[in-house]
Amino acid sequence: MSAAAMITGECFCGEVKYRIDKDLVDARSCHCSRCRKAFSAQASSYALIKPGSLTWTQGEGELVTFPAEGPIAKKFCKTCASTLCGVIDGEIHGITLGCLNDDAGIEIEAHIFAGSKACWEVLPEGVPIYDTFPPEWVKEPGDT
Repeated sequence: MSAAAMITGECFCGEVKYRIDKDLVDARSCHCSRCRKAFSAQASSYALIKPGSLTWTQGEGELVTFPAEGPIAKKFCKTCASTLCGVIDGEIHGITLGCLNDDAGIEIEAHIFAGSKACWEVLPEGVPIYDTFPPEWVKEPGDT
């Protein structure tokens, strides 16, 4: 993505729209049971964003946060239930790749929590597969 490019995305019904002005990073497909249920799919496809790089351009008031309290949550459209982003400690952490309108120039870098994937799912070849998080994504106490 060029420095001047913008990535846009929206929910299924089009009530909620956003733009991102920085590159997406660390794209992953999570296969844990919680993501399968949250996304009604075999996995979630998600990428991290830089803090402050997402701007809601329409319908921010239509977003619901679940769970309403706690350090980790998802924001979704209250009309169509599309999950748009993940939140950690009140800050947007990343976005779901399925709601992007544009080619963000990113590919899935890892399949995570494959140790608990659905028994009927077959993972593709050519992308690293981890039973939990890749070791380089795990912070040790005291790391910044």
